Amino acid sequence: MMNFVVKTIANAGALAVAVWLLDKITLTGDSTGKKVGTLLVVALIFGLVNFLVKPLVQLLSLPLLILTLGLFTLIVNALMLLLTSWLADQFDLSFHVEGFWTAVLGGLIISIVSWALNVILPDRD
Repeated sequence: MMNFVVKTIANAGALAVAVWLLDKITLTGDSTGKKVGTLLVVALIFGLVNFLVKPLVQLLSLPLLILTLGLFTLIVNALMLLLTSWLADQFDLSFHVEGFWTAVLGGLIISIVSWALNVILPDRD
């Protein structure tokens, strides 16, 4: 359970950095508390998307991943971020990613920050 909480916090932190760095990834809300709550829910959605959908997409795109020596992973990450944005919109959450190339850059930022936070945060169950 602790591992799940740590990964969710790392995802939320990584999403917050992407929102802060990129103008076309938006998170709106009336108060800071509402923004933090929305960010945590979006982090949960993002974690579920990465847990359920991403392995299937990677399996189906295995030839492209091999052909591009793994660089196609950036495209897969962007698609997962766009799917998260779409799902957040369906749940009426105020998180939006505007455009494919913004999603590519956002996915790269989220991957790097999430990796760094997972190194720093404790990893025990």
